[in-house]
Amino acid sequence: MASSDPQVAPAGPTAERRERRRVLAGTMVGTTIEWYDFFIYAQAAGIVLAPLFLAPLSEASPGTAQVLSFATIGISFLFRPLGAVVAGFLGDRLGRKRVLVGTLVMMGLSTCLIGVLPTYAQVGVVAPVLLITLRVLQGFSAGGEWGGAALMSVEHAPTTRRGLFGAYPQIGVPCGMILATFVVWLITAIVGADAFAEWGWRIPFLLSFLLIIVGHLIRKSVEESPVFRSMRELSATAATPLRRLFQGNTREVVLSALIFLANNAAGYLVIAFIATYASRPEAELGLGMERGPVLLATVFASFGWLVSTLYGGWLSDRIGRVRTFQIGYVMLAVWSVPMWLLIDTRSIGAYTAAVFVFTLGMGLSYGPQAALYAEMFPAAIRYSGVSIGYAVGAIIGGAFAPMIAELLLDRFQASWTIGAYIVAASVVSFVAVSLVKEPKGVDLHVGERTSV
Repeated sequence: MASSDPQVAPAGPTAERRERRRVLAGTMVGTTIEWYDFFIYAQAAGIVLAPLFLAPLSEASPGTAQVLSFATIGISFLFRPLGAVVAGFLGDRLGRKRVLVGTLVMMGLSTCLIGVLPTYAQVGVVAPVLLITLRVLQGFSAGGEWGGAALMSVEHAPTTRRGLFGAYPQIGVPCGMILATFVVWLITAIVGADAFAEWGWRIPFLLSFLLIIVGHLIRKSVEESPVFRSMRELSATAATPLRRLFQGNTREVVLSALIFLANNAAGYLVIAFIATYASRPEAELGLGMERGPVLLATVFASFGWLVSTLYGGWLSDRIGRVRTFQIGYVMLAVWSVPMWLLIDTRSIGAYTAAVFVFTLGMGLSYGPQAALYAEMFPAAIRYSGVSIGYAVGAIIGGAFAPMIAELLLDRFQASWTIGAYIVAASVVSFVAVSLVKEPKGVDLHVGERTSV
């Protein structure tokens, strides 16, 4: 007989277990598509957007234009909290599933439209205005995406496997990174670097339309979270989840944001800065390495992020969320400076090894995140709590990490200073996660209290 407790996995190939597999596939594929969209922009910001959308400034001061191009990555992060507030309210009131479908469609449409934007040469200042507007929509949708995917996976999970289940939407990030980088490399290889800079960059954005259809169909087939269904049956959804969140759980919101700071900063260096630094000309404070091999090396290194993220979720089910995070941040802090020394050798093998090892610490400090955050907040305000904490952490962590890295490089002419920046961020996040009382195994259903 199937168990009536959604947190206990019944024996055998039951409908509940099949549903859990659909949830894992749906959250992983959905977040992969969502983050493919986001990372395609980050890749383009490092390669082509400055001369196309900031043409006068790019001609007068290429370095400043590149800093502003990276800054457009951060602008969208500023709207993530708004997306998190709206999605959190709707997710805590109407359900996780509906919000997830909506955020996927919004992100995909915004990405497709970037692929057809006119450039500065065609419409002048209107071009960057339109670009920033679509980036705002991307940021708004991303603010609600992660929380819904995380809760769908964790709230469907058996109690003893929440960390592993929660790691599935997390691996959507490295999968999206791998897919985005591979697509950029493939199109560059087919049409050539000059054609890619002129018009080929639009193709990855336009391909997002096909991915939207696939992700929409998959997410529509997934059942609503059992925890939300229990709340709805008991009429326990919060009427004003945001007010209740900050009345009783402000400390948890702050801690969750600080816990994410270093991981997100490190992630956006891998996503948007490191490959750009390695492949741009030495006259522009780069290493002058060939772009194709650098992009392929980044794809390979990103598999370390994928595998270590899954392992981090699994490990957190055994030794705890807090301990797994601590191990990940120690690894990041120890490797952040040596990584840049290896990259600066201009050897593609050293570059690959340096970034690969870096991603291992990123995975261990990312895999347990969904389970940790879900266990930190009561059910009725959980979507709001995890989404806002994640969104704020993304702002203070990754939003302007590529721009900060560019400024450090320009100021000190030494890449290891970027590593020192990640060391400092890792210390902050290590302290923040150490202030959390281990929550592994708490009751996720209505009426539980946070264990922070």
